[in-house]
Amino acid sequence: MATKYQFSFIVPLANLEECKAAIFAAGAGSYPGEGNYTEACWTVLNGIGQFRPGATANPHIGTVGELETLEEARVMTLCVGEDIARAAVAALKKAHPYEEPAYAVVKLEDF
Repeated sequence: MATKYQFSFIVPLANLEECKAAIFAAGAGSYPGEGNYTEACWTVLNGIGQFRPGATANPHIGTVGELETLEEARVMTLCVGEDIARAAVAALKKAHPYEEPAYAVVKLEDF
């Protein structure tokens, strides 16, 4: 049985669908078994993110040295297999507008 991972990330609302499409294309959100579910995720909308770009930053949103706040979403999904988890992270990094997207990958136990 393949190892399962919980994959979550934060994304500006304007880029939510693009990032979800990218990770789903990489295989994230597919559940094994008879149901053959795909593109499954849980999304929390309207969190408020904040950051202040440093002197050497190249921000997609905001201005160097100024505090920026914006509405963001958090997406959580399942990756079955380390190869899918790594592919989903790579796809997120390519699709996400930030220089350093915030994400987490957590190995799950099957009880």
